[in-house]
Amino acid sequence: MLSIGIGEIQKNSSVFSNLTEVMQIIDKRKKQVLAMVYPVQNVSVVDSLAGKYRDKVKSTTLSIEEIKELAMQSAMEDKYGLSS
Repeated sequence: MLSIGIGEIQKNSSVFSNLTEVMQIIDKRKKQVLAMVYPVQNVSVVDSLAGKYRDKVKSTTLSIEEIKELAMQSAMEDKYGLSS
């Protein structure tokens, strides 16, 4: 387990990008543990969160911008009763 002070983090914040083990952030004046930082797991959580509905999502060829535009248009039609 790594131990690092607040001042060291302010000087070198890149320690978070290459973190491979648990790091303890401490206040050296008060000798207190302020936080525990764990490395990011490279495993995608999308599949585990999707659960039983994973196969029910339809694939699309639209871009995210087109999807946003269609959603906004649908919301405006519902709110104001307009149709295009």
